[in-house]
Amino acid sequence: MRVLVVRLSSLGDVIHTVPVAAALRRQFPEATIDWIANSNFTDLLSLVPSIDRRFALRSGSYLEIARWVRLRRELRNRQYDVALDVQGLLKSGFVAWLSGAKRVIGFSDRFLREKYARYFYDESVDLGEPVHVVERNLSILKAVGVDDREWAFPFEVPSLGVVDDVMQKLGSSRGRYAILNPSTAWPNKCWPVERFGALAEHIRKVHGLTSIVVWGPGDKMCAEAVVFASCGAAICAPETSLVELASLLNSGVLLVSGDTGPLHLAAALGTPVVGIYGPSSPIRNGPWSPEDEVASISDECHCLQQQEGHRASGMVRRCRHTHWCLDNLTVETVCAAIDRRLKSAVTHA
Repeated sequence: MRVLVVRLSSLGDVIHTVPVAAALRRQFPEATIDWIANSNFTDLLSLVPSIDRRFALRSGSYLEIARWVRLRRELRNRQYDVALDVQGLLKSGFVAWLSGAKRVIGFSDRFLREKYARYFYDESVDLGEPVHVVERNLSILKAVGVDDREWAFPFEVPSLGVVDDVMQKLGSSRGRYAILNPSTAWPNKCWPVERFGALAEHIRKVHGLTSIVVWGPGDKMCAEAVVFASCGAAICAPETSLVELASLLNSGVLLVSGDTGPLHLAAALGTPVVGIYGPSSPIRNGPWSPEDEVASISDECHCLQQQEGHRASGMVRRCRHTHWCLDNLTVETVCAAIDRRLKSAVTHA
């Protein structure tokens, strides 16, 4: 059996799809399992041994006919039996169809982000009533006779030099550190930087840990603002690739973050997590370990409440209300969640 998984972006969504590849590998150990994703995610997917080959769709390539022709040839040379579109966009549906797979399978209409994607499918799967996005993704496997609902994230993460660099900044080769991620792709998911700085002070005072503030492209100033607000309790991480970020997260004792890719990567690696949620539902997008903590104000988000069935589908990309819900989430609430999570991490160590 030869399978192509199509999940192009974003970081969190790519991570939430890894259990699909893992379940396929358990069910079909001799199968060929390939994945096509945007080029900035293929290095991270190289850490997943369940995947045989990773195809990179380069940014802007939809404007270059030669690249599409080359991609079509490369995919069709693999002679796929099945292509699974686990994204539900017009672009991802087209890529699945372009592969020439004997069966092109996607979500039923109510789970598609762009309805026209269905025209590229041979089959659509009614997923039932999944709540969390990982559960939804795994449900597509019903189409190939797989009823495996294990949420497995088989990342193999090396210890890289970026961890040594951080340890040197901490002044100890055996340092332990917490990680703060103040940035998200959507501005309305961002909690104020001053409050992240207060978290760093609390973590140092109560738990004796320095906080490392991680950042992505365009977010360094935000990270530096957290460091400035921390009164010396936090330091700024070096610039990292996604693989280096995975190595940092894998060595940390805690991540505090909004609903964004690094949070989901940390959860997949088993790093203790405290998630900050406002205009997105932790029921749908939250960390899945029963030990992890969520500091959520989503039940008070006016925009989210106005969405019918928000608990299942719920996220709001743009705030439409005069009052930003995350302003109601206090430092004390998040600190209490941090204390509980670090206590449970020690208990189960």
